[in-house]
Amino acid sequence: MPVYSAGAPTNELRFSKHVYDNVHGNIYLDPLCLKFIDTEQFQRLRELKQLGVTNMVYPGAVHSRFEHSLGVYWLAGETAQKLKNFQGMELDIDKHDLQTVRLAGLLHDIGHGPFSHMFEREFLPKVMSGCEWSHESMSVKMIDHIVDTHNIDIDAQMLKRVKDMILASTEFSQLKSNAEKRFLYDIVANGRNGIDVDKFDYLVRDSRACGLGCNFQFQRLTETMRVMDNEICYRAKEYRNVHKLFATRADLYRTVYTHPKVKAIELMIVDAMVKANDYLGISTNIDDPAEYWKLDDTILKTIEIAPDQELAEAKDLILRVRRRQLYQFCNEYAVPKEKIEHFKAVTAQDIVCSQKHTSLTLKEEDIAVTNVKIDLARGRENPLECIKFFKVQYRLSVLVHHNLNRLYLIDWFLVQDYESEEKFVIPEERVSHLLPTTFQDMIVRVYAKKPELVEAVSEAFENFQVRTYGIKAQVHETPEKKKRRVM
Repeated sequence: MPVYSAGAPTNELRFSKHVYDNVHGNIYLDPLCLKFIDTEQFQRLRELKQLGVTNMVYPGAVHSRFEHSLGVYWLAGETAQKLKNFQGMELDIDKHDLQTVRLAGLLHDIGHGPFSHMFEREFLPKVMSGCEWSHESMSVKMIDHIVDTHNIDIDAQMLKRVKDMILASTEFSQLKSNAEKRFLYDIVANGRNGIDVDKFDYLVRDSRACGLGCNFQFQRLTETMRVMDNEICYRAKEYRNVHKLFATRADLYRTVYTHPKVKAIELMIVDAMVKANDYLGISTNIDDPAEYWKLDDTILKTIEIAPDQELAEAKDLILRVRRRQLYQFCNEYAVPKEKIEHFKAVTAQDIVCSQKHTSLTLKEEDIAVTNVKIDLARGRENPLECIKFFKVQYRLSVLVHHNLNRLYLIDWFLVQDYESEEKFVIPEERVSHLLPTTFQDMIVRVYAKKPELVEAVSEAFENFQVRTYGIKAQVHETPEKKKRRVM
């Protein structure tokens, strides 16, 4: 089975099928991957927006899981190909390894639900107590379903490795640290340190779609990476570039993925889906890939146009979203860093219990609270402490001319020497004192579900802060204009 990449023979690339991607340019599709792409289960990804409801705030963010999956497919293959070009003989990377990594990149997100992460992080916990469902586990089930349904001829061992690569960064991973060619499992979903081509693609793609700059250059990492002791390592001089990877991710979380208005819309969509769940059975088939693949972002339109009276409340919420009559953002505060370690999620009940005696009595259903965690991919830990670097060594090479028993120096130059096998972690204080010393923010936001409740909710929220921390932790007061607003 031929595998197409930048390193493939020109005639193979010329006669292969390819698509043009607005981020990576021409993406060449190999025959086995095409068998998966040309299925209704994979094509479903066209109906799953990569950023959920973010396009209602950033209008350009309408790209889907489909093009993201093609991008990760391409980057996964290119990354593995570069390792083969640089260290192929040493690492024993063959065409089956390249095919496996590429296929894992293509299928890593095929198990996502409507509105991507919102489905599993916000919706399912509200309708299924103790639910431990994950899109990665569903991706594995979906792959088996596609293979069986479409009779795709694929080696059983390759199929197992593809699924292991998809689960590599999850708690369901069965990989051992000394597994054969362990480094290949870090390309698509890196559970060891978080540097993977999934992030490479979505950081660039999401930034571009939202009209934001992205100063992280993943090409510098893939051009100079090296496998040492079964682990992908990076040149020491790329430390700041690696830090930019995680900083860019955190910045996107703060300004895009958890934008206050985006979260307000998410909260309303989740409430609508919860109200429609019993009637439509949205969560019924989350473990059955034969039915689950039919579920996508169009569930919103299904609710919106349904004539059924049982969906009236859900329809009203969606209509409010359409008319921009959103849950009103009242205020937020960042949890003091000394309190983050033992932070307990704030609930609507906490806010209600903080209300003082007023003429207006709040109820839990009047309030929405979201606890937003923003980190550098490893919670309160510094992700760079898990990354191994190597120092490029140089040797002096001289060009001389021998004449009449004399040596004449013609030229000299430095040659890179990669023979050293020393890898190491770089302490952050050795690089810069301007890098962060805390690696996680926890932000508590509160919303009033009706505009006329903003003042009461804001006051109760302030009381909660004083009761919890002894101070009002929010930066500014809720604007008086917002308090007086009515729908």
